[in-house]
Formats: sequence, structure tokens, C-alpha cells
Amino acid sequence: MELFNVTQPAFFLLTGIPDLESSHSWLAGPLCAMYAVALGGNTVILQAVRVEPNLHKPMYYFLSMLSFTDMAMSIATLPTVLRTFCLNAYSITFDACLIQMFLIHSFSMIESGILLAMSFDRYVAICDPLRYATVLPNEVVAAMGLGVTARSFVTLLPLPFLIKRLPICRSNVLSHSYCLHPDMMKLACADITINSIYGLFVLVSTFGMDLFFIFLSYVLILHSVMAIASHEERLKALNTCVSHILAVLAFYVPMIGVSTVHRFGKHVPRYIHVLMSNVYLFVPPVLNPVIYSAKTKEIRRAIVRMLGHIKI
Repeated sequence: MELFNVTQPAFFLLTGIPDLESSHSWLAGPLCAMYAVALGGNTVILQAVRVEPNLHKPMYYFLSMLSFTDMAMSIATLPTVLRTFCLNAYSITFDACLIQMFLIHSFSMIESGILLAMSFDRYVAICDPLRYATVLPNEVVAAMGLGVTARSFVTLLPLPFLIKRLPICRSNVLSHSYCLHPDMMKLACADITINSIYGLFVLVSTFGMDLFFIFLSYVLILHSVMAIASHEERLKALNTCVSHILAVLAFYVPMIGVSTVHRFGKHVPRYIHVLMSNVYLFVPPVLNPVIYSAKTKEIRRAIVRMLGHIKI
């Protein structure tokens, strides 16, 4: 018990966007609209996959997992973000902050794992289509989803304990309207080497490896597609990957941007750091349902049929 017998604040103070405090009320509207699109759009996709028999395939099961994760991520940040921007309520208890931190990082890692699983789905569908149903039956799809979730929770379980062992006495003011591990550990007045090393290990061993294998899968897909004689068939095969590629870019480009700014942008204004972090957390849940609704014909048709059955 002595490990956690350290000085810790009863609560943290969250921050909106530095130097733009007077605009928080104006930003509340767009934020509410983004949450509405994220929650509503992903709910529609989940319902479309549930009720449409033609979508009971591995590709769409993985899409359902992605939509559910995006909804969970939005719900994890929703209370503190809206309280900060709409109600000017900035406090959050220490334990609640730990829980939110764990959930945000967990759902982010789950999304990365699902994007990797979706790239494997596209690889099998294009490079070995005759064995697609054999390689990815429902049991394997479910096991992959559970494996991705278990990896996230097991890998990130030490984070709350690594924070609880630190004495936090410099300040209790966080840099965002939600709780993140790097933000919390910087408030400690003790050695944070273990936290930094473990955070880097998690980043490289999970997100880094996921991105590497996604890239590798598309190298193999391109190699297979280039062997197809028909130009039309090549385009048709690649077109099935467009939605997934856009989802990968929407997730990893902001992440890489945030990491780059945090490590090399020491002289960049603080509000740029905060805005980029907000883009990383808020944009993928908003864009993913838009991307898949616009670029995937089967999803679009299912949504139209589903909405057509709604009686007004």
C-alpha cells in the first residue's frame, strides 16, 4: 500500500483551447454537431449491418466493430468536453480522470487493432478469394475482435497504477478537456522515466506494429492486383480497399501529427497542440461513418432500404 501513499490532488482542472477561452461558447455548437454525427452515423451503420442479411460478412462485421469503438470513444470524451465548452465546468476527480484516461487509450488501441484486422480481411479477399470463407468464418472474426480488445486492456492496465504511484504536486491543471497519460504524468514532481518508457513501448509495440502490418498487407495486395491482366478488374479490386485506406489515413495521420508536434514542436503555440489532439480524437469517429456510407455501395443501399422502412 505504501507504493500509492503519495501526494495526489483530489481533482484535476481541465482546459479548453488556450488563448481561445472567449470562443468556447461558439465552439460548443460545432462540437455538439460532431458528436451527433459520430454517435448517429455509427449507430446507423451498426443497425444497417444488423438488419441487412447481405451485410452478414466478415468485412461488415469488422466495420461494426469499428463503428462500436468510435461510439465508445465519443462517449468516453463526451462528458468532460461538453462540460468544459458548454458549462464552463472544468473539474474532474482524480479517480474519474484515471478511468477516462484508461478508456480513451484503450478504445484508441482497439481501433488500431480493428483497422489491422480489416486490412487482413482485404488481403484475404483479394489475394486468396477462394479461401475467403474458410479463412474468415464467423468464429475467427469474433476471436479476432476479442483478441484486439484483450490486447488493449491487458497492455494498458498498468497505466492507472503507474500514475497513482507518482506524487502530483506541481499543478493540477491538465492541457486538454479530457485526461491523457502523457498529460497527467507531466504534472508529477518525481522521476517519470518508467512512465515514459512504458508509454513508448506501448506506442511502438501496438500502434507502430499495427501500422507496419497494414502497410505490408497493402504491399502484398498491390503485388497481387498488378498480376491481374484486366485493367477493369484491377480497378474493381482496388476500389474495395478505398474506404479502409481512407479510414486508416483518418486515424493515423492525426496521430502521427500529434506525436510529431509533441516531440519536435516545442515552440509551437499551445493551442496548436490542443487542436491537433482534438482532431486526433474527434475526427475519426465523425469521418468513418461518412466514408463508409459514401464509398461502400452495399452500406449505402442498406441504409437507404432501412430508412425507407421508417414510417413517419
